[in-house]
Amino acid sequence: MRAIAVSTFRAEPALVEIPKPDPRPGQVRVRIEYASLNPLDGQLADGSLDGPAPQAFPLVVGVDYAGRVDMIGSGDNRFRVGDHVFGRTGGPAAGAGTYCDYVCVPQDSAITLVPRGLDARIAAALPSAGMAAAQILDAVSPRGHESLVVVGAAGGVGSCLTQLAKARDVRVIAAVRGDERSRMGSLGAVVTIDVTDGPAADAVRAACPDGVDALADLASATSEEFAAHAATLRPGALALSTRGVAAGAPLPDGVRGVDFRLDPSPVLLDVLAAGAADGVLRVPIDSELPLEKAPQALERNRIGGARGKTVIVLREHGRC
Repeated sequence: MRAIAVSTFRAEPALVEIPKPDPRPGQVRVRIEYASLNPLDGQLADGSLDGPAPQAFPLVVGVDYAGRVDMIGSGDNRFRVGDHVFGRTGGPAAGAGTYCDYVCVPQDSAITLVPRGLDARIAAALPSAGMAAAQILDAVSPRGHESLVVVGAAGGVGSCLTQLAKARDVRVIAAVRGDERSRMGSLGAVVTIDVTDGPAADAVRAACPDGVDALADLASATSEEFAAHAATLRPGALALSTRGVAAGAPLPDGVRGVDFRLDPSPVLLDVLAAGAADGVLRVPIDSELPLEKAPQALERNRIGGARGKTVIVLREHGRC
């Protein structure tokens, strides 16, 4: 089968041919129609998130997917061949990347049925971004009319987080690269700040002179950058990082730093998918690319400034 993989950590991702996997007991094999790109994909390929578990190469990139169940492993299973499903794998670290034609995943993992009315492209783009946004919002726990700064708000997670926060009557200040006022305003941001115009903290203070109630930083790669954004928070606020830089960051007195870790759940996928199918949650698609263009998409993502989600097309839904 076709796959985008790396031959070793920090190697360039490339299109390769590898054997089609067979499902083990309790697994399903999914014939992938769409995958979606996440910043995590490049980090896993680089080995920057490498853990103690041994890795097998070539290492297939990707975690999010949508497709059809193609084969069922032995034993009890809640799925059937032909089911239209989407979800999030454990990623290359678990031996199951998604930039490929087929993937095998445990039937009790973060996988669920695509609800009627939800486009498969949206389903593929939803798992990591949607689940992260929902769990980040629960972690920072802002109440109605409180303020939340979202750094990196124009990407997939930020777009979903802005909408979910708006639904709770939270005042979102979106920090982005470039002029995104119209798009972020349509998603529910009350203020949009272009970080290329100057120090974002100055603009945040101008918008919230009494201080901000919470920070969700999806972009800062160093503790210094993170601390600069956290300087706008009032005592008692929580500053959350998705890049693992909150621990040890020099934060203002009374501000607590938290490093976020996603906890994937099929139940949460069902809730998010229902919202997307009903039009309550919009998942902006920035671009659609064929599998062979995925390495270039990964490289662009390293630079930053994402505008919504990139979807990788392996086969159009409904086609062989």
